[in-house]
Amino acid sequence: MGSDTIYPPGGLACPLFPDDLAAFMSYPVNGSCPDDEPLSQRLLLRGCEPLPRRRCRPAAPSDPAPPLPFPASLWSLPPDRSIHWSPYSCKSFACLLNRRHSPSFDDCKDCFDILDGSRERGRWVKPSGDNPLDFSIDEVLAAADPLGSIRIGLDIGGGSGTFAVRMREHNVTVVSSTINLNGPFSSFMAARGVVPLYLSVSQRLPFFDNTLDLVHSMHVLSNWIPTTLLHFIFFDVYRVLRPGGLFWLDHFFFAEPQMAAYVSLIDSVGFGRVKWEVGRKLDRGTELGEMYLSALLQKPLKNSW
Repeated sequence: MGSDTIYPPGGLACPLFPDDLAAFMSYPVNGSCPDDEPLSQRLLLRGCEPLPRRRCRPAAPSDPAPPLPFPASLWSLPPDRSIHWSPYSCKSFACLLNRRHSPSFDDCKDCFDILDGSRERGRWVKPSGDNPLDFSIDEVLAAADPLGSIRIGLDIGGGSGTFAVRMREHNVTVVSSTINLNGPFSSFMAARGVVPLYLSVSQRLPFFDNTLDLVHSMHVLSNWIPTTLLHFIFFDVYRVLRPGGLFWLDHFFFAEPQMAAYVSLIDSVGFGRVKWEVGRKLDRGTELGEMYLSALLQKPLKNSW
């Protein structure tokens, strides 16, 4: 198979950013890696993926705590000393919970609050009667044919891992992609007992063709992604889903004048519509025509072309 020689698996985009790449690769071999998570994520999000391999040991908690046992780990805050905090402005989970009151922080503002009564605790649980955009996991699993055929899946942009946790409670194994933007999302997810993947949507998903039962994404796949790249992403989701598998496009954000273009783009991939709901974004910007689409799409059992 031509694999007798191993080449460094650096992403093709890496040499486009020589200064960042040189800083990332400046380290003592057999020593400690620089504490450079923001740098590595900047490279990743620019398309330098996968990141080049390094022969050094990453920073870790100085006095790590063992994980909490399952199932208590699913809905418990891990000990502060289980996380390596140095790249972040917050140095404790109390700080992460309090940041939801900060007007300057918008990304996943309250998703570390997994305690009783929190907004995060109620996600994907209630039926969508009050808000048709909010599909519940029970509703989605009931759409599978036959029942019980949703077993493995991917959550794109999994935040703190709550979707994967809820699916685990339904005996479905979901791995989640995540990025540590202003918080230790990957460590928090792992402490809960679900698997974080370090990848971006700019590259091919690391799964075989026709294998996953479900792909889910909330907010991440939206109009901030260039349209051509979004088209590639939707086709890659189609590729990794098995025939009959479900794509749960959860709260896709767009401006009202863009609706026809995005509907055409999604339909061009070849999914069938199982459920399709469009509504206005009510929390802010309604005068600008800001909209959400929540859709449950199915890869057909047979190609129609």
